[in-house]
Amino acid sequence: MSNNMPTTLANGRYQLGQLVGRGGMAEVHVALDTRLGRTVAVKIMRADFANDQIFLARFRREAHSVAQMNNPNIVNIYDSGEEVVTTETGQTEHLPYLVMEYVKGQTLRDIIKVNGALSQRDAEQVMMGVLNALEYSHRMGVIHRDIKPGNIMISEQGVVKVMDFGIARALDDSAATMTQSQGVVGTAQYLSPEQARGETVDMRSDLYSAGCVLYEMLTGKPPFTGDSAVAIAYQHVSEVATPPSSVVPGLPKMWDSICAKAMAKDRQNRYATASEFKNDLLTFMNGGVPVAAAFNPLTDLTNVKARKQAEQEAATVAMNPTSGETAATQAFNPVTGQFEQVMANNGGVAMKTRAEQRAAAAKARKRKQIIIGSVVGVLVALLAVLGIVYMLNRGSSTADTVDVPDFTEMSNISQTTVEEKLNALGLKLDAREDTESDQTKGTVTKQNPKGGSKVEKGSTVSVWFSTGPQTVTVPDVSNRSQEEAKTLLENAGFKVGSVKTVDSGTIEKDKVVSTDPAANSKQTKGTIITLYISSGMTKIPDNLVGQTKDSVISQLNKAGIGTVNVESEYSDSVASGSVTRLEPGSGSTVELGTSVTIWVSLGKQQVSVPDVSGMTLASARSLLTNNGFQVTVNGSSDDDAIVTGMSPEGGSQADSGATITLTTKSDSSPSPSTSGSTSPSPTSSATH
Repeated sequence: MSNNMPTTLANGRYQLGQLVGRGGMAEVHVALDTRLGRTVAVKIMRADFANDQIFLARFRREAHSVAQMNNPNIVNIYDSGEEVVTTETGQTEHLPYLVMEYVKGQTLRDIIKVNGALSQRDAEQVMMGVLNALEYSHRMGVIHRDIKPGNIMISEQGVVKVMDFGIARALDDSAATMTQSQGVVGTAQYLSPEQARGETVDMRSDLYSAGCVLYEMLTGKPPFTGDSAVAIAYQHVSEVATPPSSVVPGLPKMWDSICAKAMAKDRQNRYATASEFKNDLLTFMNGGVPVAAAFNPLTDLTNVKARKQAEQEAATVAMNPTSGETAATQAFNPVTGQFEQVMANNGGVAMKTRAEQRAAAAKARKRKQIIIGSVVGVLVALLAVLGIVYMLNRGSSTADTVDVPDFTEMSNISQTTVEEKLNALGLKLDAREDTESDQTKGTVTKQNPKGGSKVEKGSTVSVWFSTGPQTVTVPDVSNRSQEEAKTLLENAGFKVGSVKTVDSGTIEKDKVVSTDPAANSKQTKGTIITLYISSGMTKIPDNLVGQTKDSVISQLNKAGIGTVNVESEYSDSVASGSVTRLEPGSGSTVELGTSVTIWVSLGKQQVSVPDVSGMTLASARSLLTNNGFQVTVNGSSDDDAIVTGMSPEGGSQADSGATITLTTKSDSSPSPSTSGSTSPSPTSSATH
């Protein structure tokens, strides 16, 4: 790559900043998008790819396809282009680049490198994020081809982000990567068997790599290691990984089955989709029995070997129908442990016969036997010399020596047993307590001298026994920033796990509301703590209508409401002094300090009762009901009956909707007399 690295890209739109990553294929810089005012990450590719037209076409195609994806677990690609720079010799170079989402956090590779294996719960959460990304990308028709811890970011908020989607198709990675010249793209430690053999890949190849990542999260190391990429690829094709429970004592064996199914040699035996993989993880973590429980990795490997043997014996060479010539092919040979090229001659008529194949295999086996025999001979001679030297040294020693047992490798061994074993060897025990260990009480955590050391009889061996997991109090980190809380918790011996956002009526935005396990509780050192961070929002309590004014105001103040405005109104349904409604309403989510208005009931409104005395019942009832009153009758119910009395009395005040009782008398009945006189006749009444 040119030493004249530009400081800006795209005519000054992107201002390059600090270098944050460098690989065999590119450099990654933090940059400022001056147009949108946001921080981005810019990956600038190596200049030696610039003249490769096939690479450039594939790179552009992949950048376009990945730019169409939008998923919270995928690092977004915002822009791409090619920057023209001038070298020291005056020549111009084209530097392809990608502008991506900037994720502040760590790669899974760095986390495992520093902390070792993850907890089961953390491994599950990370894997769920990876599988969410793969489920989406596979649905969009994009296969990653290079899933590995280095391509998985964990943001400071605990969000899983998968990087380099599509780029793995176009580029080879650094150090331990299978190159395109071998017909393979991908990192050897996470390579699917079909990738190692140079075959066509599909989405199940990504799931195999995801299985390798899950294995490493659970154990702290990849499923296969070796001195070279080819040696590791051979293991992916021909060997079954050591079960995770054998690497990490106490790990549930069901993880063995889940990893084995994801890493099945025959892709037809793997999880068919990322969704199936997710469902099995969720089933197991929720106490169920996953589909992987029925998977047998040894049967899978045997079937694959048998099928590949049959394919080799019946091998054919593909012919080009246009030229009439056969194409060159590459395949991974499990016998030699190398990628071999098979080239057909003119006309496509030459191919390896079964006899030639058997002869080649026999020749390879013979050569291998000769090499092994030579190595064994050298080792035998070396051991003989070492044995002679050892015997001479032992003969010249005046004191008897013994080998110290390795008690750290012995599970469930008691202090009494340790002392008996040492006494039997003529050694003494110096028993000590390990108060810093989080292992079960009585477990041997370390010793001095170490197991396998030679010491003189009568020597003392110091052995430390765990006093049991130490419990400490969870610090109260409420109302602190996330960084402050993390520092306090880690200093107390805890680990910070996921970070979740919650509403709070008392804690301002981005400050810690609470923890799980709770503050001041006693927990074992090393416990993973979940942080709950304030969103800056609060919820107006439910069911406030009908409660008294003072009670509602008190609850709103506790919920973080800034000001409570009080209004009054009449209500037919809510008792006087109680709240009839709120604005914003109960259950609403609002910012801390928001003002809320409440309306307090004045009770039912008092209205004047019309005087209907002397009216017919029909007229009285009509007038009263039109004014919102209820009517009951004491006496005749005929419409023509005359109202002779009412309660409450006409002209008095009553609640709106109150019931008025009318006393009636039939109009055919004589009217009641007043002071013993009779009612006046119509004539006298009119005269009067």
